[in-house]
Amino acid sequence: MSDADIYRIPAFTTQSGVTLDIDLAYKTLGTLSRARDNAVLIPTFYGGRHDETAFMAAAGRAIDPERHFVILVNMLGNGASSSPSNTPAPYGRGNFPLTTVYDNVVCQHRLVTEHLGLERLRLVSGFSMGAQQTFQWGALHADMVDAIAPICGAARIAAHNRVFVASAVEALELDPHFNGGWYETPPLRGLLAFGHVYSAWLFSQDFFRERLYEQIGLASPDDVVRFTQNYFLANDANDLIAMARTWMNADISANPRFGGDFDAALAAITCPAIVMPGDTDLYFRVPDNAYEVDRMPNAELRPIPSKWGHGAGFGIDPADNAFIDSALRELLGN
Repeated sequence: MSDADIYRIPAFTTQSGVTLDIDLAYKTLGTLSRARDNAVLIPTFYGGRHDETAFMAAAGRAIDPERHFVILVNMLGNGASSSPSNTPAPYGRGNFPLTTVYDNVVCQHRLVTEHLGLERLRLVSGFSMGAQQTFQWGALHADMVDAIAPICGAARIAAHNRVFVASAVEALELDPHFNGGWYETPPLRGLLAFGHVYSAWLFSQDFFRERLYEQIGLASPDDVVRFTQNYFLANDANDLIAMARTWMNADISANPRFGGDFDAALAAITCPAIVMPGDTDLYFRVPDNAYEVDRMPNAELRPIPSKWGHGAGFGIDPADNAFIDSALRELLGN
């Protein structure tokens, strides 16, 4: 994206065994303090880029560029960092390799330490897939992260969540124009089907029953479907699938350091943490986060009392934002 800076990592080998040059797109807001102690890292979420993630770091919010040096980093596959849509042959389009949450954080750590020259992060916080990356940061780098705050996300994808993500991907891939990822024009029918499937899960049953969609200018459930479809039409189909594959393989223990020992990975998150699931989130459930927090040495479970489902962390509802900011201010000490 034109307003992003690019950090290139040559010859990076993914966990899936593919070696390619990685471009990590990022945007910084605010100024690094003289003590270099005010850096906050925010990874992006599914289908979002740094500009769509900037709602987490705005004037008057807990993370504020007037006080913090904010690093908005684009996850691999999102169309800004290395993705199917912008990677040259032989690894572009339908041949883009699986990139894991671990791959993302390894690249982000190199950005932070080697390129930006930072030794510590005051906070890592992210929403949805950004929360997955936040958990991974805590597990791998608790020694350099003062605190983490995962919002509406989990350290490992649940079986039911994986079924949902796979169903949305399959709906997209069934469009004949998708052509195994080698399309010349966007597979619009598949993208619309993807958005339709996604819309049923993005918000809660309460959201629909109480017509909360009217608060964002929508008049009916059909408008919610179109709202979600329009959001995903701004993404390349292969990029959506690449991010979905990252999501479906999310597990902070699936790496050489932890060897699949999930409890050990959680125990390694020794920095202070406030984990904030949405009470009515249909993707990332409170009991899954409760399991994780019970095994993290210095963590608190603080569910967001929201009827907005997964949207509780999306910066839409002022009450949800205030709840999240209260927790972030505790961790940031401001």
